[in-house]
Amino acid sequence: MNQHKITINQNCVGCSLCINDCPAHNIKLVDGKAQIIAAECIFCGHCEAVCPKAAITISGYEYEPINQTASKRLNPDQVLAAIRFRRTIRQFKDQDIPEPVMDQIFEAGRLTHTSKNAQDVSFIVLDQKKQEIEAIAVRLLRRIKPLINCFNALARQNEIGDDFFFFKAPKVILITADDAINAHLAAQNMEFVAEANGLGVLFSGYFTMVLKMSHKIRKRLGLKHSQAVVTLVLGYPKVKYLRSPRRESLKVNIY
Repeated sequence: MNQHKITINQNCVGCSLCINDCPAHNIKLVDGKAQIIAAECIFCGHCEAVCPKAAITISGYEYEPINQTASKRLNPDQVLAAIRFRRTIRQFKDQDIPEPVMDQIFEAGRLTHTSKNAQDVSFIVLDQKKQEIEAIAVRLLRRIKPLINCFNALARQNEIGDDFFFFKAPKVILITADDAINAHLAAQNMEFVAEANGLGVLFSGYFTMVLKMSHKIRKRLGLKHSQAVVTLVLGYPKVKYLRSPRRESLKVNIY
């Protein structure tokens, strides 16, 4: 991560909004002006975002913050409908994903809030090497399948075909992070944007499992310290589901 520094200029009017909103309690009021207490900070940007006079800036970032000119809220019924009718896709069209769509999906991952503002999420795209990597994974899974069959009855019914992991989808994204929760949060946001663009998504738990076992694949992908937490398989769905899936009744405990 780049080096960052918080600067407060003369436009500060001492309103204390930044002080009250700082999760690190790292700002105080001195002679009617806001002042940073310590250089150590999580640089979450709350102070910069809340300041009515744009008096606070954080250096070291490639992109400038975007001003919010009007409050934008998602339609709750549409959000619930997207969740309600979401299905895991395993049948994909032979159609590539346009670069602008991929850019939007990555932007959703990049903008995801992370614990302690770690911003530790990164991405690996399987494109030209997708078939090569999948072939290695298939060979490994075929070798260990007899062992898996002993513990998983459903696994016994699965045939390990050449397209077992990616189902001929055009793109596969591996999401890596030091904190697994951050990777899952990014994956969820990326899924929403992907489906908003008409894509189908598969979370390939099988490939993530094999990746953790295969030193050969990790070496090919340059994975050393960060862990690959989520595998997103993306493509335009070949199938259309006409009804929502059944779910168990809501379970809520209130104390």
